Amino acid sequence: MRRLQHPSTGPDDPDSPRSAPVGNVPAELNRFVGRATELAALGGLLEESRLVTVVGVAGVGKTRCAGRVAALTEKRYCDGVWLAELSPVREAGLLEHAVVEALGLTDHTGRPPRTVLVEHLRERRALLVLDGFEHLVEGCADLVRELLRRAPGLQVLAAGRRPLLVDGEVTFTLAPMCDEDAVELFAERARSVRPDREPTAGDRAATLELCHRLDGIPLALELAAGRLRALSVDQVLLRLDDRFRLLTGGSRGAPPRHRALRTAIGWSHELCTPEQRLLWARLSVFAGQFDLEAAEYICGGAGLPADAVLDVLEELLAQSVVEREDGVTGTRYRLLESVREYGAEWLAAAGDTRRMRRRHRDWFLGLATWCELDWFSPRQAEVAARIDAELPNLRRAMECSMESPDEVHLAHHLAGSLWFYWAGCGRLSEGRYWLEHVLEEPTPYDASRLKVLWVLGYVAVLQGDAVGAISALQECREEAERSGDATATAYAVHRTGCLAIVTDDPARAEELLREALGRYREIGELNSNVVMAQVELAMAVAFQGDLDAAADICEEVRELCEDHGERWALAYALYVLAYAALRRGLPERARRMLGKCLSIGRTFDDLLVTALSLELLALVTAVEGDAGEAAVLQGAAERIWPSVGLPLFGSVYFGRPRVECEEQVRRELGDAAYEAGLRAGRRLDRAAVVERALGGGGGRERRDTPGAESGPSAGGTRRPAASRMTGRGGPERW
Repeated sequence: MRRLQHPSTGPDDPDSPRSAPVGNVPAELNRFVGRATELAALGGLLEESRLVTVVGVAGVGKTRCAGRVAALTEKRYCDGVWLAELSPVREAGLLEHAVVEALGLTDHTGRPPRTVLVEHLRERRALLVLDGFEHLVEGCADLVRELLRRAPGLQVLAAGRRPLLVDGEVTFTLAPMCDEDAVELFAERARSVRPDREPTAGDRAATLELCHRLDGIPLALELAAGRLRALSVDQVLLRLDDRFRLLTGGSRGAPPRHRALRTAIGWSHELCTPEQRLLWARLSVFAGQFDLEAAEYICGGAGLPADAVLDVLEELLAQSVVEREDGVTGTRYRLLESVREYGAEWLAAAGDTRRMRRRHRDWFLGLATWCELDWFSPRQAEVAARIDAELPNLRRAMECSMESPDEVHLAHHLAGSLWFYWAGCGRLSEGRYWLEHVLEEPTPYDASRLKVLWVLGYVAVLQGDAVGAISALQECREEAERSGDATATAYAVHRTGCLAIVTDDPARAEELLREALGRYREIGELNSNVVMAQVELAMAVAFQGDLDAAADICEEVRELCEDHGERWALAYALYVLAYAALRRGLPERARRMLGKCLSIGRTFDDLLVTALSLELLALVTAVEGDAGEAAVLQGAAERIWPSVGLPLFGSVYFGRPRVECEEQVRRELGDAAYEAGLRAGRRLDRAAVVERALGGGGGRERRDTPGAESGPSAGGTRRPAASRMTGRGGPERW
């Protein structure tokens, strides 16, 4: 479903001058053809009804029409038009996570994703487009019912093969194209296949007959047009006539148009070579997109050598069986859902589904393992983008491993290996879902299960769930000590120390973190977790008043991060250094460091470091003399915290900058102006406030004169004291 690219004369013309649209409906890659009457009708229904469902047979154009209507009407919705593609979601429990993801929400809390959706949409004017929901119809209907009931400004446009059967739903049955539109669509797609070919006078009659034989179904027409690379229109028609008798498809009671679609896909399938058919079937194991390397490994083998996959894939691309999509992770491919389902039937008929699913699982298990190792490197941003792109396949790999008791340990390994994604890339809620899900099956306490336990404990800490965290971490430590697993023991101790920080016991945190770092050294562990343990130790030391030692530890962390290209943990080290700089009367230096924190947080979608940085930046801004902007930044942080967890963990130590800032700003502005600033900040979305903060929020004049400011930053600069970890000092870099 893609945004309009050519002029329209409708009242909601998306090409008319306006502000940039809000939402995630992607741009159209080829011209939308026809359907003027249907689009007008759907637009009218959306003016009258809050839930409109477009239904119709597979391939009739439901997805494309829904996307077109969304693009045409997007300026009606001040809070955006948001597309959730549900066909790749096979697990009912992930439905709400998929919608959360589509809305671009990041939630670190333990709240159910439905609660996150309700709270986000409650006061917004938005259109939610749900595409391909039919295999999740009951859960989808229940979700839509609650969202519409609790978010009065929300409208839903759904596209699927059956209605949702929700009160207030208006169903629009999308019929096949009329002759005029069908001929135009076929001609348009034929031109894209053979731009150098001029249609002959006889092509018009042959094309019209072809459109009749295919009952005006857009997908069937596009598949047929793809054959024009090798055939004339008359040859296509002749071969299609032969295949109608051979490949009726479906049951005798199925609608004729459904049988026509299966015939069109089956006809395209029959025209493929044996190698092309084999690759088509094997590609059906992918969920969503895939890349060439994955296709070569998973689909290569008997009957199709891995080094032949590229050539065969190119042939399937030429026939419109496979689609190419270019993005931030490079060139990727996908099968349309109807085409994928057809290939899956052939794979099942060959009795090869289970073997291919295991090969798929093994590839993505290896990918997750590689990405975990590569996370501690200059390729962190690349790793994050790769896992984002492969998430549907990773989900399917975990599902596959859970199907057999003998393979559950592989699901443990996969869920645990993705700790960096759950914790570092704003996926705590989904991560917790999978971590708890894979633990449901009773298995021995091997290394993979113990890893899931400490990762679950870590996720619970970040969500502010102390009870859940201590339960998982205690179980992990006890079983690790019983089995002699030194690695799991070190991680359990580390994350228990992390829990002590956020629950305001810095002395206990320091003790545990020093123990954990000692254990890490003994086993030779060095990765982002170990670096974060050093940062957390610096926090515990700083909260006990020793800013010199805290700054020295974080300088060591910064050097280590620079050596290894680590940026995620670096953001937290810079946060501590900014805190120290501000306390020493260096607000400009603190601001520069916090700007880097915000940039890194934006790269990895890390809400926690974003919220913490905004809170401290508000105090920096107040110290610099702009009380009004400080109030706005505090309001913006308030908006983010509900998606992170308990604001500032409910911690006195983490909350101290906010309290100091509020006291100073209220004193300077008065209560009414302070509250107005908070309200203004709460209206800013995350992207806007980060841009505002990085831009300086109004170009204030700042200075780094030690002792020039009073209040929370008072004090002179000092050289860092000797490190408690190494016993050596260092240059004043903070």
